[in-house]
Amino acid sequence: MRRSAGARIFAVIAALMAPLMVPAGVSASAGSAADPLVSQGKTVTALSVEAAGLEPGKAVDGDTATRWASAEGIDPQWIRVDLGATHTVSRVRLNWEAAYATAYRVQTSPDGSTWTDVYSTTSGDGGIDDLTVSGSGRYVRVYGTQRGTPYGYSLWEMEVYGAPSGGGGGGTPVQANGQLRVCGIKLCNESGKQIQLRGMSSHGIQWYNQCLNTSSLDALATDWKADVLRISMYIQEDGYETNPRLFTDRVHSLIEMATARGMYAIVDWHMLDPGDPMYNLGRAKTFFTEIAQRHNGKKNVLYEIANEPNGDAVTWSVIRDYAHQLIPVIRQHDPDAPILVGTRAWSSLGVSGGGNETEIVNNPVNAANIMYTFHFYAASHGTEYLNTLSRAADRLPIFVTEFGTQTASGDGANNFSRSQQYLDLLAQKKISWVNWNFSDDFRTGAVFTTGTCPNGSFAGTGRLKEAGVWIRDRIRTADDF
Repeated sequence: MRRSAGARIFAVIAALMAPLMVPAGVSASAGSAADPLVSQGKTVTALSVEAAGLEPGKAVDGDTATRWASAEGIDPQWIRVDLGATHTVSRVRLNWEAAYATAYRVQTSPDGSTWTDVYSTTSGDGGIDDLTVSGSGRYVRVYGTQRGTPYGYSLWEMEVYGAPSGGGGGGTPVQANGQLRVCGIKLCNESGKQIQLRGMSSHGIQWYNQCLNTSSLDALATDWKADVLRISMYIQEDGYETNPRLFTDRVHSLIEMATARGMYAIVDWHMLDPGDPMYNLGRAKTFFTEIAQRHNGKKNVLYEIANEPNGDAVTWSVIRDYAHQLIPVIRQHDPDAPILVGTRAWSSLGVSGGGNETEIVNNPVNAANIMYTFHFYAASHGTEYLNTLSRAADRLPIFVTEFGTQTASGDGANNFSRSQQYLDLLAQKKISWVNWNFSDDFRTGAVFTTGTCPNGSFAGTGRLKEAGVWIRDRIRTADDF
């Protein structure tokens, strides 16, 4: 996406992190790393609340600078999360504030009234308790019976990991397809079937993170029936370089939220200005190392390592060299996930710079399980772009990680007839696509009307712009999985 005007700088909140303390005899997370976080943003209740601003929902908001706190000096106390459906629970991670529990139990329940212990201790010492458990239920409760201080009980975060049990039947895109891989020049699922993913890209998460919340992502997964969420993290433009910790954690959280809803997640290293990916190579290595280390057990993560390389000096050889340096960094930790490589001249396969796909065909990236990205904006990019994409897709694995029905600015009038020509070609050649963008930006390319975020509503068409209605309808058509 071209530069966004009117960027809003989010305030940076320094997270208060406690030292890692794992109870004796408890495995930190071995054997459950592949299970997604299923508690974030869910409904939470507690026996008591100390004061305004310390409500139980603060313990599942993904923010380690907010917390739940119970009334002081009273035992017992409890906090419980409603997962919305029965889950098998494999891991519970508790990040205690200074007011911690010496004795507590972790319990599951099918109905919120009958409880089964899956963990108990009388020697808690605060910090982070990362617990491997085995249980099943819709509700998970932490039940404290003895405080470690004269105060109450307080949690920065309560994280529950697991998976829906029963009735799932391969209903989500990830359940249906599993680990994706590139087979020949197509994207294939775990069974080797060629598939097409369809979904939405976020806007820059430094500006529009408020549009990515429990309700909006529930709507994207269940009402829009999207297969994939592209998480767009700008590097410059008030993004990653201003606070790497904040934005890396934001990406971690969004990966977990996509995972919990059975969607694939594209981690988009949204380099744009300057256009040379080498400018951010060191940052990219740091970022992708942590992302791959944390999420290598998941089957739903794809890595987009250079959004839109651009500029006269940024030749295909420069981009290829960048890929050769960064891909091994990811592969060291995640050998299985597809990696998406940006192409020259704003990921146009070189067309916007006077070239075409032959520069890649004649000198491809020397790596396996990769795809090349193509971006288009239908009101700006006509027959030459469409024909180049058609030819390239017969010789290269292509993934359209960004497109719009408007001009290349993401604004202006929609050209739906040209957009449909592109989508027809993408369907014919089984090319996956992601639309720009899932926000309430004022431009025509943002699907929601201004002011929709953060409270919605996000389902249905009541708050959608013309482009939003059009793209939602096309994402909702049945998949061929």
